[in-house]
Amino acid sequence: MKNSENVKVLLGQRVRTLRTQAGLSQEGFADKCGLDRTYISGIERGLRNPTLEILYILATALHIELATLFTLDGSD
Repeated sequence: MKNSENVKVLLGQRVRTLRTQAGLSQEGFADKCGLDRTYISGIERGLRNPTLEILYILATALHIELATLFTLDGSD
C-alpha cells in the first residue's frame, strides 16, 4: 500500500498549499470546517485518510470545487 501513502501525502500537501494561499491558519481553517486542528494537521501531514464527506467540507471552506483538491501535480 505504498502508493496509498504517497497519495495521502500529496493530498495533504495540496490542502496545506490551498489553505495557506487562502490566508488561513490551521486553527482558523479547522474552525471554518467544524473540525479539530489536530485532524487538519494529520491530513496535511499525510497521516489521515479523509472521507469524501470531509474532503467536500474542506473544499467548501476553501471556496473551491472538490475536483481542485485532486490536482496533485501542483497545477491549477
